[in-house]
Amino acid sequence: MAAKPTIAIVGPGNLGSALANSLRSAGFTILEIISRDSRTWFRKSRALPGQSGARHTTPKNARLDADVIWLCVPDREIAAAARLLAPRTGWKGKVALHSSGALASDQLQVLRRKGAAVASLHPLMTFVRGSQPRLAGVPFAVEGDAKAVRVARRIVRDLKGDIFSIPKDKKAAYHTWGAFTSPLLLAALVTAEEVAGIAGISRARARKKMLPIVAQTLANYAALGPERAFSGPIIRGDASTVSAHLKALSKAPAAREVYLALARSAMRNLPARNRKALQKILG
Repeated sequence: MAAKPTIAIVGPGNLGSALANSLRSAGFTILEIISRDSRTWFRKSRALPGQSGARHTTPKNARLDADVIWLCVPDREIAAAARLLAPRTGWKGKVALHSSGALASDQLQVLRRKGAAVASLHPLMTFVRGSQPRLAGVPFAVEGDAKAVRVARRIVRDLKGDIFSIPKDKKAAYHTWGAFTSPLLLAALVTAEEVAGIAGISRARARKKMLPIVAQTLANYAALGPERAFSGPIIRGDASTVSAHLKALSKAPAAREVYLALARSAMRNLPARNRKALQKILG
């Protein structure tokens, strides 16, 4: 296979768009963008950054003549998409990738049986509409057949990403870790907005006012590590303040549950004084 294999992207969503942009910038040729047979998805494929020169096709007329076929579809659609594409071309010598964090390369078993080398290649990054994250420095978890893993490593190297192996039986745990790093982190921030409402501060105002402390906390976490970045009443052993927090949260019982869960996690994993008193309060 050439130093920079040609690529076809299946699924022009948020992830497919970011990949197309970064791959083109890294000098890869995208031969084809394959979307569902619908006007909306076809329009999205034509609007993809980095798609210049790529054909815009559907599963019915896809040529699949690229070296690498990269499926960027939702987890629940991976196996079905592979079955749909399987009879469209000869797969011997090709590499097929999917980008699920939770599912293993076996989702592409139908393509493996036809001669393709398959792997799962998941970027540990968030992809949402209206945002185009750069992939330089982004970790990619890879698992699959030896040839597909070698090609995946070459691609990630050229994207200036950081690739590491994950056993297939650890994929669910790996993806759960990822959930804590972005969607559940966002859920914690939204809970903070809810608590701001108890103090009479609107969600919009709270979001704006929270950003400096959130940004500094992340900067401290990166530079100093979690123990030295940890602050507040638990590390000080201020049981009366924690008790006051819980009393204020009686008006928001769901937020109170989140507070208790996170405070107990802090007690397990981070420095704390006056532990006996704090444990009594936290239950």
